[in-house]
Amino acid sequence: MLIDPRHGDIEDDAASPGQRSLLAIAGSLLVEISLPKLLFAWTVLLLLPAVLLGLAPLLVSAWFSTLSEQLATLTEIGTALALLAIVAVGWIGWRPLLRIAEVNFWSLNALAVQPGYAFTREALRHLTERIWGRKLTIAGRARLRSANSVAAGIMLSACAVVIAMLAWPASRWTGAWNDLVLLHRLAVPTLANAVVLLSIYLAVASLAWGLADASMPQPVDLAAFDTASSGGRSWRVAHLSDLHVIGEQYGFRIESGRSGPRGNGRLDQVLAHLAAIHAIDPLDHVLITGDMTDAGRAGEWATFLDAIAHHPELAACTVMLPGNHDVNIVDRANPARLDLPFSPGKRLRQIRTLSAMAAVQGHRVRVVDALGTPTVTLNEALAPHRDAIVALAEYGGLRRAAALRGLFDDQFPMILPPEAEDGLGIAILNSNAETHFSFTNALGLVSVEQTHRFEAAIRHYPAARWIVALHHHVVEYPMPVKAFSERIGTALINGSWFVRRLEALAGRAVVMHGHRHIDWIGACGSLKIISAPSPVMNTTDDAATHFYIHTLAAGPDGQLGLMPPQRVEIAGEKNS
Repeated sequence: MLIDPRHGDIEDDAASPGQRSLLAIAGSLLVEISLPKLLFAWTVLLLLPAVLLGLAPLLVSAWFSTLSEQLATLTEIGTALALLAIVAVGWIGWRPLLRIAEVNFWSLNALAVQPGYAFTREALRHLTERIWGRKLTIAGRARLRSANSVAAGIMLSACAVVIAMLAWPASRWTGAWNDLVLLHRLAVPTLANAVVLLSIYLAVASLAWGLADASMPQPVDLAAFDTASSGGRSWRVAHLSDLHVIGEQYGFRIESGRSGPRGNGRLDQVLAHLAAIHAIDPLDHVLITGDMTDAGRAGEWATFLDAIAHHPELAACTVMLPGNHDVNIVDRANPARLDLPFSPGKRLRQIRTLSAMAAVQGHRVRVVDALGTPTVTLNEALAPHRDAIVALAEYGGLRRAAALRGLFDDQFPMILPPEAEDGLGIAILNSNAETHFSFTNALGLVSVEQTHRFEAAIRHYPAARWIVALHHHVVEYPMPVKAFSERIGTALINGSWFVRRLEALAGRAVVMHGHRHIDWIGACGSLKIISAPSPVMNTTDDAATHFYIHTLAAGPDGQLGLMPPQRVEIAGEKNS
């Protein structure tokens, strides 16, 4: 054949960071991106929250000004009634106003402020480790990471102070109700108010973040595995991640392009190996930490579910969670594609993921309610929304997508309860940031609300040990990397904060994640962290891959030990 379509072509590399540099992909965005759509998205995600945040002080000032005027002229019944009316308006309206300002403040924080700190910190680490990293010991590298955290905090704090000073002359903090009639005159002051508020917050918060990151235990390679106590309970957990199932026999994955494997033959080999191992030495859990699919398409989910349906004994003990490729890829071939915040496409990918999770583990895992109590199963939680889910999948539409807003986030965390009071439970988290752009699909964030529900849920099982499962890596690994793109834009934006929240579980929990496609076992202090390699990525068809089966053992005083893992090799396809 002049061109063999089974070998793919340049279109298969369009969005592949494995085949093209991020700069080249970013350059192509200028040609492909919809500028009106991008402008609208920026307005909704950045401009509108900034205006609402900046307007809040003016509304409060106008209310206080009116109240003061009425108090000053309080001489008759009419004035007293007017005063009561103004007080009533403030009493009724301050809570919604505070909530609006709070939501928009934290939205801007997650979208711009925290990523800015993470970017600065990792940029400093990358630069200094490239210069001095090879000469440093493990302890020296940890000290350098700590120093870079402090330096990033100081640099950002200084920049934030300068920005606040520049924006201050344009800001305005007092107003009257008649000012609100001419909103166009308030556009600049409200935006300046938002910039000042966020800058002051960043100036203080970046110093706090830098000091906290510097004082926390830095990630290091695990020094030694534990030894099992005689007669103690142990659990065998096969850890898979980043399977990137595709819907075409000869299709290539987004990230690897033609440098990676075709089709799903490697997944079939992985499951066959696991089934053979399970038949001889039964597994307690098969944990898949995200990216079951390559782009969250219906055909990919169908292929994945068909594959595990051939091994019902494995499906019965499988637990999985969403990865960025399952919910955040807007378009397989075009990284410039943008979903608007209310797009039915994003909601459709979310309900596909929930539906697949319900099919595999819906009768075993429990959803944590707003009070932090693991109550109903996932199947029971989704049952009231069944008709709305089916309608969106069948017909789409903005109205149907809006009716399911919040459903996906409300299901996390999920808890697979321990089989006994002192057994092993699995906390299933969603670590995907709310992004609407294929180019930024890999960002991770564990929300404060989800973390609080997770912490409350595990308090219901005070003697249990835990696997804390999520997709994104919580810290950048203490290993040298060649490209800055390997260490930024993929880890949790608030990973250091989340690790500090997990310190209370250190010793009786392990963190298991995927996302990076490489294997690493390390620790932050007493908290053990396990990264799963991808058994299908980062290789060609004829090369071997591997995954691990981990043995966790009950130790004294509720401790959870980590034994040396069993490495399972998957041979390449010789006839590829």
